Amino acid sequence: MKAAPFDYVRPATLKAACAALAEDGVATAAIAGGQSLLPMLSLRVAIVDRLVDIGRLEELKEVTLTPDVLRIGALITHAAFEDGNIPDVSNGLMRRVAGGISYRAIRHHGTIGGSVALADPAADWPGCLMALGATVRIAGLCGERSEPVADFIKGQYATSLALGEIVLGFEVPRRPASRWGFAKAARKSGAFANSIAVAVTRDEAIVVVLTAASTRPVLMSNAGAQATAGTESALREAVAADLAAHAPDIDAYQQRLHTATILHALREMRRQ
Repeated sequence: MKAAPFDYVRPATLKAACAALAEDGVATAAIAGGQSLLPMLSLRVAIVDRLVDIGRLEELKEVTLTPDVLRIGALITHAAFEDGNIPDVSNGLMRRVAGGISYRAIRHHGTIGGSVALADPAADWPGCLMALGATVRIAGLCGERSEPVADFIKGQYATSLALGEIVLGFEVPRRPASRWGFAKAARKSGAFANSIAVAVTRDEAIVVVLTAASTRPVLMSNAGAQATAGTESALREAVAADLAAHAPDIDAYQQRLHTATILHALREMRRQ
């Protein structure tokens, strides 16, 4: 199947890109790596009037390390994290997550900004960034704004991006001593995940985020509270309570699957 006809533009500046995305009554989409958007266009799952290529905007490629945060441009590829080309403020978690995304060819082109902006319920980066307490930086015709990744993602393929806004990048707090655990279940290597769990120590607490169980990544607050304070049975009850609250429609198999990924991530975190 082929994509429906659309106009293609490649703005030279960030302001021009925002303007190209802001025209009222015109269905637009920004494209960078295109590893998710292009298949959706080809299958006509997504249909646009105008495709705005932001892949050459230098403002979206910057990486800056400050005493407090790591600033990551939206166009940084998964492969750049996997290869260790980005300063590591997560004690190896972001490199581990990047290395498990699809296949190497996809990781070479796909970007962290595109992954989060698409807000696919099974994407790897949103849950990871939520667990790390990251914020997303957004540019529009009226200037820049920031908000937590946890607030930016509203649901399945839904974010807080307004007309004419573009994801600039992310700020990840520097917590060099943090411990973490990561677990991902998929039917085969490179396939979309059926369950992803991330557990990190943050601000003297344990944060657990589950992805692919609902329309967006969810904070498993009961599981985090019971991670070190309770018994194995108490932890399982806490996970069950979180799943009942955030994913009430899952079946028995999915319940076992998500419970297993959460417990695996927590066990890995404890071993560090």
